[in-house]
Amino acid sequence: MALLGALLLAFLVGAHAELPGCKIRITSKALELVKQEGLRFLEQELETITIPDLRGREGQFYYNISEVKVTELQLTSSELHFQPEQELVLQITNASLGLRFRRQLVYWFLYDGGYINASAEGVSIRTALQLSRDATGRIKVSNVSCQASVSRMHAAFGGTFKKVYEFLSTFIISGMRFLLNQQICPVLYHAGTVLLNSLLDTVPVRSSVDELVGIDYSLLKDPVASDSNLDMDFRGAFFPLAEENWSLTNRAVEPQLQEEERMVYVAFSEFFFDSAMESYFRAEALKLSLVGDKVPHDLDMLLRATYFGSIVLLSPAVIDSPLKLELRVLEPPRCTIKPSGSTVSVTASVTIALVPPDQPEVQLSSMIMDARLSAKMALRGKALRTQLDLRRFRIYSNQSALESLALIPLQAPLKTMLQIGVMPMLNERMWRG
Repeated sequence: MALLGALLLAFLVGAHAELPGCKIRITSKALELVKQEGLRFLEQELETITIPDLRGREGQFYYNISEVKVTELQLTSSELHFQPEQELVLQITNASLGLRFRRQLVYWFLYDGGYINASAEGVSIRTALQLSRDATGRIKVSNVSCQASVSRMHAAFGGTFKKVYEFLSTFIISGMRFLLNQQICPVLYHAGTVLLNSLLDTVPVRSSVDELVGIDYSLLKDPVASDSNLDMDFRGAFFPLAEENWSLTNRAVEPQLQEEERMVYVAFSEFFFDSAMESYFRAEALKLSLVGDKVPHDLDMLLRATYFGSIVLLSPAVIDSPLKLELRVLEPPRCTIKPSGSTVSVTASVTIALVPPDQPEVQLSSMIMDARLSAKMALRGKALRTQLDLRRFRIYSNQSALESLALIPLQAPLKTMLQIGVMPMLNERMWRG
């Protein structure tokens, strides 16, 4: 019974798990770029190491080593790789650290002091960052494991007491090496859990796209690492800024990532685009109104010729009035993604009217348009750009079947005019990203 209950619980949890609208894969091929930034960050943090003063006495000689600072990091071999399940591992072998410290030696009434350079050789560091998701959906470093060792140290003492320093160097160098071994990992732990997380906390997971719509790209679960990549599942949901608590239920197929040849892959599901289009629809942004000179000349002539009979029956004062073409989406568009390509289905009303100056507009016709547009998408920098092409186009009247028959001759030329005159304007907006 206990096993049956556990299986039932697992099923219920899986059934209610939110599906991602966007997936991002970072492959091992991208880690070389990440490693260069990571090594610069590591070098800066190692320079902050503070080693306690080293004091001692041998016979009548009193020595004090203070103000020890790391001045540089020289790398011979370094590797950054993923490690299942959630770790990013940096391995450094046979590196060296440049050091500078102040020496002080007292023998009876004699005193010697000054600064000297030293080096730590055979430095090995292995640090692993465990990545997870915090309560807000941000990626965070949940733990840092570290192993560090210094094989040997060397300091070139000089001056009047050079022979004395060489005698004492065994004690001084071994003590400094011990202290340095103790300091490397705490610095890296602080850098990962505090500094890096502070930086990650500044990354928003909900952001406005424009004045109407925002996007939620919070993580849905902890990142998953394999030997060759790191996969992250994001909500990828848009929402109208006027209704920040509104959300569309994700019923789309989960996006899939199979390849590993490039550095980064991004996959979107139909939900990603559907939530965007429904958000703009709820914000009443999916409409286009062209009046007067904004109506392409050929389209203006076509519409005036089509409705010539209706126009001549009007008052002579309004016959030469500017023409108005208004398209208004009636329901949220829907996106379909298939191996053959992506399409967007739209149902809109098309209203054609004359707009006399300082008078109410005179409607010539109102019809329903069903359109299917093919969509080509490209990621350029931070912008997802889309280019639409009108494929299927059908107009009909919502008043009567007879009026729908009368619109058939207008269908082909109107589709052509929309492709020539209206689609370029839509694509100019969409290409902004």
